[in-house]
Amino acid sequence: QVQLVESGGGLVQAGGSLRLSCAASGRTFSNYAMGWFRQAPGKEREFVAGISPRGRTTYYADSVKGRFTISRDNAKNTIYLQMNNLKPEDTAVYYCAGRTYSTVSVFLSAYNYWGQGTQVTVSS
Repeated sequence: QVQLVESGGGLVQAGGSLRLSCAASGRTFSNYAMGWFRQAPGKEREFVAGISPRGRTTYYADSVKGRFTISRDNAKNTIYLQMNNLKPEDTAVYYCAGRTYSTVSVFLSAYNYWGQGTQVTVSS
């Protein structure tokens, strides 16, 4: 069993930056592909970024490419999402997710474990 706890959300002005963290429990964290998803009010949850178990491969949604960076520190059982040049349309609850496979997926149903989410609000 893996538990995921996100932190680092908040209110920021457009053009600003935030770094989200997701702390995972469980000894097999380093075997899991991990991802960040987000859900804006009235919209479906969507893929934002993903990272392979050793961090060698990353994937990003087109909407965040060049602005967001996903990374992980397996020694600390933590993944990060560095978000730069934030836009009002990035406003959402951001969720950390893990799957018991080594390949990243963009599909919600592929992930076994989810955090509780952290709110990110970008003001214009």
